[in-house]
Amino acid sequence: MSPIPSLCGSDHWQRRTLLKAAGLSGLGWLTPLADSLAIQGEQLDGPPKSVILLWMQGGISQLDTWDPHPGSPIAHGAKAIATRLPGVSIGATLPRLAERLDHLLLVRSVISKEGDHERATYQIKTGYQMDPSVQHASIGAVICHESPGSPIDIPTHVSILHSQWPSRGGALGAQWDAFKVGDPTQPIPDVKARVSDDRFVRRLDDLAVVESAFTAGRSGDLTAERTQHRPLMEQARRMMTSEQLAAFDVNQVPASERAVWGDTPFGRGCLAAARLIEAGVRCVEVTLGGWDTHVNNLEGQATQAEILDQAYSALIDHLIARGLLDRTVVICGTEFGRTPKVNAVEGRDHWPHGFSVAIAGGGFRAGHVHGATDPAGESRAPDQPVTVADLHATVQTALGIDPTIEYHTPINRPVAYSEGRVMKDWLL
Repeated sequence: MSPIPSLCGSDHWQRRTLLKAAGLSGLGWLTPLADSLAIQGEQLDGPPKSVILLWMQGGISQLDTWDPHPGSPIAHGAKAIATRLPGVSIGATLPRLAERLDHLLLVRSVISKEGDHERATYQIKTGYQMDPSVQHASIGAVICHESPGSPIDIPTHVSILHSQWPSRGGALGAQWDAFKVGDPTQPIPDVKARVSDDRFVRRLDDLAVVESAFTAGRSGDLTAERTQHRPLMEQARRMMTSEQLAAFDVNQVPASERAVWGDTPFGRGCLAAARLIEAGVRCVEVTLGGWDTHVNNLEGQATQAEILDQAYSALIDHLIARGLLDRTVVICGTEFGRTPKVNAVEGRDHWPHGFSVAIAGGGFRAGHVHGATDPAGESRAPDQPVTVADLHATVQTALGIDPTIEYHTPINRPVAYSEGRVMKDWLL
């Protein structure tokens, strides 16, 4: 299959070039998207441009997936299978990913101090522990803030199947919040006018009159420009009329090709994420919940792992076929792991003392395993521990972002993008 060139950046792609690329790849379903997205082509040099975060809400069990210890006292029935990497096994629940582990960097020694879902989610997504005096920016907000001027009308930060704690812009501003959507087979809410085109235009004209009256006699922070009301309204209007919304619509993809991703909301979310990245979106988060297995851990983890295995594998294959994996960082993360010992109802509880994150593409060292946890489950400290801040600093560096850059909160407090160390041996 001939890869389709990336579609975002500074060199303009002619319509004919896009259509030719779609045709050569045998992907007729892409033609309407290529025909409609009047965006710019991305140069092939420079750092990666986009991130896809596969968010395992609830706490994926490292012992049932990325870091099994079969036959040990802490396995409790979890089995392992060999992978493409000699001597490296992962959970038997991930057979497809085992065949693709040579494309992944597997970090088995992430540690944090947060065992509560909300606080741990905040820390993983921002790189900081909760602090009542500051709202930190999520990794997606940082990426989009540092990649301004994207030539697309749709949001550059998107959350698909979002949890109750979606990614936020924090002190960078609400304009960097993730745009939230549900199952990609369903229409995007609130992007279609509920009145005729003529009436919609008249309403915009009336709104301009109200804004002018509001601004008259005011200065400083009370003008429509300073409150961002007018720019946000204009951005929303452009999005509502943009053909680039087609990137969200996986119904345009033939059923036979959608099946590769799995007939699940998460599988469809991963397909939509790939389409959005091709369209120029900088960060897409796709959530798969159901990992909080305090009861019957073995069965619950296996059910969710089957969904993850199919969709994540299809995403890797898709990005490789398009020549986009080197331009995209794909992170499979979670708020914490699960306890080495099972409880009285065969479940595993919260465990922030050593869990796993998988990273693919984007200049990361593929086919490498970092760190190890204690197979006996007696030690809380894994070998070669990595903090959440270290993950953020390294991802930001891979994307060409200096993690020491500071932004300021509303009370003018400086906050660095990350206070972690850069794991240089992870990067090519």
